[in-house]
Amino acid sequence: MRERPGDNKKQEEYYSGKASKHTFKSQIIILPNGSDIVDVVAGEPGPKSDITLFRENRDNFDPQQKFQGDLGYLGEDLIDTPIKTPRKGKLTIDQKKQNQEFSSKRVFFEHRIRSVKIFRVVQERFRLNPKKYEQVILTICGLVRFRIGALILPPEIHAFA
Repeated sequence: MRERPGDNKKQEEYYSGKASKHTFKSQIIILPNGSDIVDVVAGEPGPKSDITLFRENRDNFDPQQKFQGDLGYLGEDLIDTPIKTPRKGKLTIDQKKQNQEFSSKRVFFEHRIRSVKIFRVVQERFRLNPKKYEQVILTICGLVRFRIGALILPPEIHAFA
């Protein structure tokens, strides 16, 4: 969530009707076992959908690369998603079992996303300059990578004097 912009044009650009607030949109791509954060997109206008954000940034990856995502990515060929419950219907037992298997694989992603959300920048109002949002999110992702051992620092670090 971000502070409400003073400019009317910016207000419309960042207003998310779904959340009923002015928001930033972020997307994190994580390795299958949750061992590292591969790509981060942060600071996009709030009403942009997950699938649109992915389509704008998928050129950074191999065209044959497969991904897993939640129902926000339903309809994208490269992303496996759980089976959506039909309107006024129910899932069969086999479909529920497939969703459980899918969720058991995605749990590693959710844990990594949680470790980013612990810093509460994503959840609470961002009171700094909005231009710094992406830089803050990338710094947090760097801290998470350092904590899980994915970020390796050089053996010799010089202190500033």
